[in-house]
Amino acid sequence: MNASRYQRQVILPQVGEDGQARLASARVLVAGCGALGCGIADLLARAGIGCLRLVDRDLVEMSNLQRQVLYAESDVGMPKAHAAAARLSSINSSIKIDAHVTDINPRTVQTLSEDCDVLVDGLDNFETRYLLNDMAVSMGIPYIYGGAVGTEGLSFPVLPGESSACLRCLFPEPPPAGTTATCDTAGVLGPIIATVAAHEALQVLKLVLDHEEDLDRSLVSFDAWRNEIRRLAAPAPDESCPCCGQKRFEWLDGSRGGSTTTLCGRGAVQVLPGTQAGIDLSDLSHRLAPHGDFAVRDGVLRGQLREERSDSGHPVELTIFEDLRAMVGQIDSPERAKAIYDRYVGA
Repeated sequence: MNASRYQRQVILPQVGEDGQARLASARVLVAGCGALGCGIADLLARAGIGCLRLVDRDLVEMSNLQRQVLYAESDVGMPKAHAAAARLSSINSSIKIDAHVTDINPRTVQTLSEDCDVLVDGLDNFETRYLLNDMAVSMGIPYIYGGAVGTEGLSFPVLPGESSACLRCLFPEPPPAGTTATCDTAGVLGPIIATVAAHEALQVLKLVLDHEEDLDRSLVSFDAWRNEIRRLAAPAPDESCPCCGQKRFEWLDGSRGGSTTTLCGRGAVQVLPGTQAGIDLSDLSHRLAPHGDFAVRDGVLRGQLREERSDSGHPVELTIFEDLRAMVGQIDSPERAKAIYDRYVGA
């Protein structure tokens, strides 16, 4: 352990040398490398968490730079997980950064989570949060929920095996599509991201340092513009809860959720392949060449389809990863996105 790097942290009575050693041996899954994930990962890397597993399916865009603190202009177009890993490695070369450019779904979540001490939420969609909640309860792994949009944010710890609620006890069902604000429709203020990310990271540190008695066990609501912080005492677990009460993990077993996801702030639909598979992207680029201009960069195939147009007349964009997951840009309809995927990539 580099004594000078962590000296200001080690002298805290809540940490000490033993606590710093605990941090160094910890493994944390940071689910999502958007605004929240960047803030969380930055704080945990600087604190000396020994292994950070970063998972994100998306690419860096110019509009991300207003609030996603690990990225620079030179990162635009790169996979977020890779760009975040490079930045964090330059901040703390003594820890392991395990980056995955993939989707968190029922086929991947167990492998991504199973050896981690804590799952922490840097996500932008409800389906994946319910999936992580299922994973946490089924495997007995703590999960720190967080979310932020506009000038408001929420945070809550899910602590399996204790007399506290899970995420589905609080929110039994995800809101219907189109009924809640997103970053794309309502915007988001950078400081509220920093507030929620700091609260989530602090919860992770308390768990790893074995200070569970000091956890903030409430559902915490932050309103940055009105200068308000509210706490709702966590209810007892609901015996009728499908997840922690009845042990029916509907998101984990794939009976809930879909194969397409509309991406917050991207104007795109993600399409998942029917089975796990890999492909040589150069070969696929040659196959797509008659239909548009495509190129492989940073392990991602990108291009525009000449024969496909959006409702506004723009060429449809296609971004394909090595696991055959794709983002279909300039499209709002999941059905049309899936049809385009099947037509050009394969059903």
